Amino acid sequence: MASILIKDTTREQREKIVAESIGNISGSCDGCMAGLADMYQDYIDGKKEIREINMEFRAHYESGVDGPEKISCARE
Repeated sequence: MASILIKDTTREQREKIVAESIGNISGSCDGCMAGLADMYQDYIDGKKEIREINMEFRAHYESGVDGPEKISCARE
């Protein structure tokens, strides 16, 4: 498998990588695929690696819990 890192690809290759990975963008009727393609624009432009974009995307899907609940140490 060839490298998909920005340093190892041209803009045209990155466009092809994204297009092949996502599939037929125009075939979607709900419009969500176009948004998905936009998500990878920074990769195509050579600003962020795919790994970074995917990590940022996953970070938005946390459990909704900010962390463990703080329990008071004071005794009543």
